Formats: sequence, C-alpha cells, structure tokens
Amino acid sequence: MAGFRSLARQVRDPRCDLALRRYSLRKCLERFAPYGHRATWDHLCSRAGFGPEDRSPDPARLVAALDELEEARAVWLAYEVEFAERRKKEKHDGLRRPGTVDDWHRLTWGGFGVAWCDDPAVHPREPLAEVLRRLIAALERAPGSTCPVCGGEQLAWKYDLDHEPSAGPVCTDCGILVPRPVLTPDALADARRARLLVSA
Repeated sequence: MAGFRSLARQVRDPRCDLALRRYSLRKCLERFAPYGHRATWDHLCSRAGFGPEDRSPDPARLVAALDELEEARAVWLAYEVEFAERRKKEKHDGLRRPGTVDDWHRLTWGGFGVAWCDDPAVHPREPLAEVLRRLIAALERAPGSTCPVCGGEQLAWKYDLDHEPSAGPVCTDCGILVPRPVLTPDALADARRARLLVSA
C-alpha cells in the first residue's frame, strides 16, 4: 500500500495520467484528512478551484490542493512529535494516567478527523494549516467557551456523528466537532442545552 509521500509524488508527476494524479490525491486523504475524507476533499476542491466530481481538473489545481494538504500535514506531524515527547517526559516523571487531551489525541492519531466535519459541505474556509495551528494552540492553553477555529459562540451538541466520539459539541458556524478538552464545563453544558432546545 502506497504511503502519503509516494502518492504525493504521483500527484506531482506530469508523466502520470491525469486520472491517476486525481486518484492519488484522493488516496492521500486516506492517510491524512483533518475534516474527514469527504469534507477535506470538498475543502481542497473549493480552495483549489475545481469541482469535487471533476474527472479532469487542471493539473496545477491538483498540485495546489496537494500543497495545502502537505502544509497542514507538516503542522500536524510536528504537533505529534511534540506530543510524544511530552508524554515520554510525563511517564518518566511518574505521570502514567493520560489527561483529557491525551484521550482526544488517541482518537485522532495520524491526523484523521482532527477537526471532524460531519457535513462534508460545511467546513472552515481558512487554509487547513491555519485551522490546525488554531486547534493546536487551543489544546495548549486553558479551556474556553468558543470554537477554537473560527471563534464562533454557537455550539450545539450533536449525536450520531460518523466519527468517534459519535456525539459532541459542533460549531454551528464552521461545522467542526470541537474537541471537548478545549471547552470549559460550562461551555459543554451550554452546548448540551442547545441540542435539547433544538430537538424540543
């Protein structure tokens, strides 16, 4: 099975058939898709200027989409290295029990669904790398009451998400499943109440 870098080389290779180059970009999302496969694909297509169903996009647009994906992946891989180093030090210091950020991180190892968007058409508009930087910054500071990506104040608890966890606070502005560790207990309670009001 080809890895991310091998697939990225195929996307960039002008000797490859255009269909293979597009397919290889889609396959990259099986290795790294911050919003989930479908939402990340929709995001990359809209930012690079080709349609999700376009079977023969401009090769330069495919490469532009890949560039954005690679930059975001570099941000996430750097975070995972720092995370692993921190956990190693904590274990050395006797802290064996992981915290809530560690629990969340375990579910997103490799970068799949880091900022899960259950609706593939609703996702942040900013570049993926910027979204991940904002999310990582939120994980490294005290919890807040707004979406760490867009600053949206409207969070609603949603159930039956196509992701693990299958329920949680979703930003009604940018569509991400907000990691619970970045929110205060009051913000989580407000999101639960928002869900109850919507379903009533």
